[in-house]
Amino acid sequence: MSQPLKDAVSICKAIMRNGFDAYVINARLQEKILAGNGEREVDICSEADFEDLSKIFPLFEPATTAEYTGTLKEGDILIRVYPADSEDGSHPEEGVAKFTPGMIKALEKTEGGLPLQLACPYMPKAKELYDGFADVGGGEIRFQGIPDETLKQNYLRGVRALRFAANFQLPVEPNSWMAIVRAARRVLDYVSVSDIMDEWRKVEAENMWHFVKLLHESTILDGLIPEIAALSRVKQIKNPDEGEEIVLDHTLELMRRYPEELPYDWYGTLACLFHDVGKLFTAEYVGNQWTFYQHHRVGAKVTRKILGRLRFSPEEIDKVCHLVRQHMRFHFMLTDRGIRRFTALHDYPRLIEIARADIKARNGAYKEFNHNMKMLERAAIPEEALEPLLNGHEIMDFAEINPGPAVGLIREALLQAQIAGDVTSVPEAVEFVRNYRLKEKLQ
Repeated sequence: MSQPLKDAVSICKAIMRNGFDAYVINARLQEKILAGNGEREVDICSEADFEDLSKIFPLFEPATTAEYTGTLKEGDILIRVYPADSEDGSHPEEGVAKFTPGMIKALEKTEGGLPLQLACPYMPKAKELYDGFADVGGGEIRFQGIPDETLKQNYLRGVRALRFAANFQLPVEPNSWMAIVRAARRVLDYVSVSDIMDEWRKVEAENMWHFVKLLHESTILDGLIPEIAALSRVKQIKNPDEGEEIVLDHTLELMRRYPEELPYDWYGTLACLFHDVGKLFTAEYVGNQWTFYQHHRVGAKVTRKILGRLRFSPEEIDKVCHLVRQHMRFHFMLTDRGIRRFTALHDYPRLIEIARADIKARNGAYKEFNHNMKMLERAAIPEEALEPLLNGHEIMDFAEINPGPAVGLIREALLQAQIAGDVTSVPEAVEFVRNYRLKEKLQ
């Protein structure tokens, strides 16, 4: 090993002793360059920034361009330091810098020019928010350079591209899309769940359905949340007139509809994603149709397992699982007691909107929903005011009528009179019943 490289290695060791990674970039190639043209410069990489390096080496000089961190003079040798790749989601072979601009310029001077493998070299550079992406002003989400090679440098870019496509409502450029599809398994192999979910959390609630759809179409969802991806193989009745539909299609449509009434509700929209996951485990084909009894209860348990796997906090898990567990409550025509139990639930306004979005997604009927919305107005009335002072037998005795629809009419009229404050005692109730029967001429 030549003396310049030995000095560079010593510098790297000094950096590593201070707790930062450092290495000589493509030592074999630099050895050839040093021997060929007598250059006294060596390029190294380190995750330490200029401030950290200045504390280790007081004579460390800042860079004159953004492509490198700075320089250090060791005798007559110039050590140039580049920022190291610190992306956990990069391909193992692409995570180590192989070339720098100075090395490429030196190779251009050699006989034969640049070697073929430098068609798309990985060169270290500072991080940027849209690093690896072309300008979205072009109307599409596109990787720079050769898509497969750009994606190799950081597989998290695959998930980020889907996030950009969903939030900006732009298509993914075809070649970039195929690079993501081809690398779907590697995205899951090399990118941590925490990093994937960090991208997911940046997806707006209104666009989450589109993001999940892209995850599914790219097959990333199959490895990330296979329980949700499997819903693409489960069918249910959409409504009596339209026949069957795919459960995953219904889920995505519900996610799209939910923010129409509760915009920016990220957790509510996430609960919509999991609301039918229990159908995968409860599906039974009985009497020429699919049934999913207790899918909400089973789905809440499955959701708890999934969200734990996705690194959600206990508080977040409880919030989403509660919505999944209770999401069927508002689908049934509730009684006075039923609506009171419903309004006692935590987050019940979200449950109402999940039910509304579910009906929209199915093109379903609003009969039960409208009934329950009217019943909500009665929930504020004291419970004692919702039971008449006289029961059915007493109404028949005092009104001198036989069993039939008239009993129900008188009972409802008596209850309304109590709520209005016109009847406050049993004697008043008896008088009201007798007068009502004569006035309405009920038999």
